[in-house]
Amino acid sequence: MSVIQSATIRIGLVSVSDRASQGVYEDKGIPALREWLEAAVATPWESVCRLIPDEQDRIEKVLCELVDVVGCCLVLTTGGTGPAPRDVTPDATLAVADRILDGFGERMRAVNLQYVPTAILSRQVGVIRKNSLIINLPGQPKAIRETLDGIFAAVPYCIELIGGPFMETHEAVVKAHRPASAGKKPA
Repeated sequence: MSVIQSATIRIGLVSVSDRASQGVYEDKGIPALREWLEAAVATPWESVCRLIPDEQDRIEKVLCELVDVVGCCLVLTTGGTGPAPRDVTPDATLAVADRILDGFGERMRAVNLQYVPTAILSRQVGVIRKNSLIINLPGQPKAIRETLDGIFAAVPYCIELIGGPFMETHEAVVKAHRPASAGKKPA
C-alpha cells in the first residue's frame, strides 16, 4: 500500500439538488460541508465544489471526475438520499464504486435516528473508488453536521488504508481514530 503524499489534499463537495442547481433557492449543502470541514480538518486541504441536479448520469460523471481527474481523496455528497423517485445519489454512487463500506450507511442511519424517526428512510452509502472515499450525506445543514460528527472519526484512517493521504483532525471537533498499531504520521 502506497500513501500519496501531498502538501494540500483535495476534498470534493457535491450538492445534489434540482432546485438549487436551477437557482430556485440558495444551496446550503456545500456551505455546511465546508464550514464543518474547516473546523475539523487540520491537514491543509482545498475543496472542489459541484452543484448539480438529481440526475444519475450527471452525478456519476461528477463523482468519476472528482476522483479520477481532480484527485480528491474524499468526496462528500449532500442531498438525494431519500426514497423519492428523484433521489438517485446512492444509486449513482454505487454505480461508480469499486467497493462498498456498509458500516458508513449503517452508522449514518443510527446517528440520524437519534434525531428523527424518518432516518430509516435514508439510503446513504459509503464507497471506495480507486484511492478515494465517497460518502453520501443528508441534505439539511443540521443533519450534515450531526452525521459528520458521528462518522468522521473513521474517515482519515479509512482514506489512509485505501492508499490516500494522511489526514489529521482538530481533536476538539473530532478525534481521528487510528489503531495503536497504525503508527504515526509518515515523515
